[in-house]
Amino acid sequence: MNFPDNLRYTKDHEWIRLEGNEAVIGITEFAQQELGDIVYVEVETVGKTLGAETVFGTVEAVKTVSDLYLPVAGTILEVNPDLTQHPDLVNSDPYGKGWMIRMTVKDPADVAQLMDAAAYGNIVH
Repeated sequence: MNFPDNLRYTKDHEWIRLEGNEAVIGITEFAQQELGDIVYVEVETVGKTLGAETVFGTVEAVKTVSDLYLPVAGTILEVNPDLTQHPDLVNSDPYGKGWMIRMTVKDPADVAQLMDAAAYGNIVH
């Protein structure tokens, strides 16, 4: 399984990539495999400021619906517009075209407190 070294991870299987004081967030390869075929991503929190580990949306697969948790506190800026027509991008490219949201991060130092690829790999194996 692939867990890129340039990302940080949560116990809830979200990843985060810091870009200055903004971050891109999605779900891990492990999460999308567990969920199966993604059919819908719903995020209605754009423009809202939320705390870490707060639900920011849901991902719907053929068999289940799962909550999506914010890795760090901040404000949701945008949802990946491609997921409206192509939610399957989460399955085919979870770390690239299948990203879910972009946000401003309240405290970039919070990202460093999350798991690195090795630590995350240890919890899913």
